[in-house]
Amino acid sequence: MLKTLTAYTTEVDDEQIAIDEIKEQLDLERNLRANSVGIIACHYEFVLSGVAKALCEALPFDVVGTISAAQSVPGNTDIMNLTLMVLTSDETEFSTALTESLTDGAAEQSVTDGYKKAANGKSEKPALIFAFGAFIPGNFGDQYEDALSKVSGDVPVFGTLAVDDTPDFSHSYMLYNGEEYRDKFAVILVYGDIKPKFFYANVDLDKILGSSGVVTKSAGSVLMEVNDRPVIEYFESLGLVNATEHQYAMSSLPFLVDYKDGTPLVSKLFIMLTPEKYAVCGGVVPEGSSITLATENADDILSTTGVSLDELDSALANASGVLVYACISRLLTLGAKPFLEMNLVEGKIKERVPFLTVYSGGEFCPTQVVESKAANRFHNNAFIACVF
Repeated sequence: MLKTLTAYTTEVDDEQIAIDEIKEQLDLERNLRANSVGIIACHYEFVLSGVAKALCEALPFDVVGTISAAQSVPGNTDIMNLTLMVLTSDETEFSTALTESLTDGAAEQSVTDGYKKAANGKSEKPALIFAFGAFIPGNFGDQYEDALSKVSGDVPVFGTLAVDDTPDFSHSYMLYNGEEYRDKFAVILVYGDIKPKFFYANVDLDKILGSSGVVTKSAGSVLMEVNDRPVIEYFESLGLVNATEHQYAMSSLPFLVDYKDGTPLVSKLFIMLTPEKYAVCGGVVPEGSSITLATENADDILSTTGVSLDELDSALANASGVLVYACISRLLTLGAKPFLEMNLVEGKIKERVPFLTVYSGGEFCPTQVVESKAANRFHNNAFIACVF
């Protein structure tokens, strides 16, 4: 049986006070079982002050996670906080690994090697992979997801890329046992008789703009042509040229990608236009896929999240915990009321099971799982939830 614990602290300066607060909430002497792992999310100030490192060193298990712009556990929702989810069990086992650097073209190989290191000595496949990465300009999460899917044999992958609340995301660290990394990735492999369920939301289909277009030329995350015409002409056909001249407006234009393989649509974001008027996206947009643009406001965010929460409600009856990641773009769209989405999660789950909700710089979540094989995807602008 898997047991889930959560704890938080807002003490960013005094290491011992923070440690005492977390340990008191976890009550490890009473709750800890043979195998345990921690998932952490915190504001970057907890790293700079040394509190995050001191806490991880004080805990008797591996702790993996990311910096985030805001996070929530039962009893606390805030920006300037540190949150921790602990999974502990006598039957379920956990194995973690930190990769080498993902820069200089080494992303796929480093992630592959990291998985192999975590899986070393195991004869069976894991039931679930939790994945955590730093935000690295020039890299995209599809690389990591593809590598994990290939090396694991399509084990479900769920997780996040780090994001902070600075203008240039300069503190978007991945965290592994108290150390921060700007160029690495980490995994938690979960072994045992667990059956995770996945839920996600992206855009309101009633807010679709115009018709879809076929991607006829792209290079990774750079979109060059749609319907055999320059992508800027596609924007012109939708009346969006003015929006594309401004980065904020462009990043508020989510779009759906149809991979043409029978799997559900995945949301991505535009990031910016290059001097050549190519569109840089938040993930890979492969040639042959089709894209459909949409608009989005705060009400749309809350509506799509509410639908996803209604869908997962029935899965809570036999659950031990819920881990949620939501794209930072959703928080930004909420404007002056940034906690509304996290409040929806707390209102739906209430005290039935422990949960952790974290804002994300890109989301890893399967869109479907068939016969133990997952269609893993890297999302932008998504709300994703794993019930286990």
